[in-house]
Amino acid sequence: MKKNSSFPALIFIVILAVGVAVAYTLKAASLDLLAVCVLACALLAAWFVSAGIQVADQWSRAVVLRLGKFRSLQGPGLFLIIPLIDTIPYWIDTRVLTSSFKAEKTLTKDTVPVDVDAVLFWKIIDPQKAALAVADYQSAIGWASQTALRDVIGKTMLSDMLEGRDKISDVLQKIIDVRTEPWGINVISVEVKDVLIPSSLEDAMSMQAQAERERQARVILGDSERQVAEKFGEAAKTYANNPVALHLRAMNMLYEGLKQNSTIVIVPSSAVETMQLGGLAGLTALTMGLGKEKIPQQTINEADSTPTDLSVPQP
Repeated sequence: MKKNSSFPALIFIVILAVGVAVAYTLKAASLDLLAVCVLACALLAAWFVSAGIQVADQWSRAVVLRLGKFRSLQGPGLFLIIPLIDTIPYWIDTRVLTSSFKAEKTLTKDTVPVDVDAVLFWKIIDPQKAALAVADYQSAIGWASQTALRDVIGKTMLSDMLEGRDKISDVLQKIIDVRTEPWGINVISVEVKDVLIPSSLEDAMSMQAQAERERQARVILGDSERQVAEKFGEAAKTYANNPVALHLRAMNMLYEGLKQNSTIVIVPSSAVETMQLGGLAGLTALTMGLGKEKIPQQTINEADSTPTDLSVPQP
């Protein structure tokens, strides 16, 4: 983290400019030695004051050490230190930070190698611990995240990993937060971006999914046929108790078949006799009905009591 150096630089320039002006005045009065001393003192004072004035941004905290010992946290805003005695080894950013980490060729619980990419959202809540408890908190949190990810992958099945990314993210967040809490770091959330599996396994999973969809389609088709059969059974019971309804349904089916431009319709002779289509009145009625629909003339072949090639035996 870089400190804000604009204001200290301005102070340095102002003090040095005042010293140069005084030295120039003394030199004009033929006091050359005194002018050099004033210029040197102005330069030293400008450095000392500008080095002692520090400005921290709103999101920054300065860790101040005095003679190597922790003194205080300073910021945000303007604060003073003693040059050469006080030092600022760390400027801590207290905003929400992000870190990306990954686990390559890591075996799942069912021994499938996967590559997992994730993003960590974290924040420093105790700058003193982050500066003093760990040498490099950014590297430390990166390694802690990677090892936690590998550990979670090794305990998770591939199917659970592909379907339950939110659950894996929650587990990772808790594990990493426990590891980083002594460093003054709070893990806000972990997001698993991508899970990559071998291409050969992708093909196998695609075939498995396709087979599963075909199985479901056949099950649905079989269930549909069962429902249709049940409805046919209910209709058969209705027609068994009502011969007139059965005859009307048969005549309607024959009529609809002739409307589809059929030329020959094969029906049992007993059905023809029952529907009275063999007589002159039946043929006249059927012909008049077909004429209203404006379709070509249809031919009805019937047999006597013994079925011929154009009739179907009565079961």
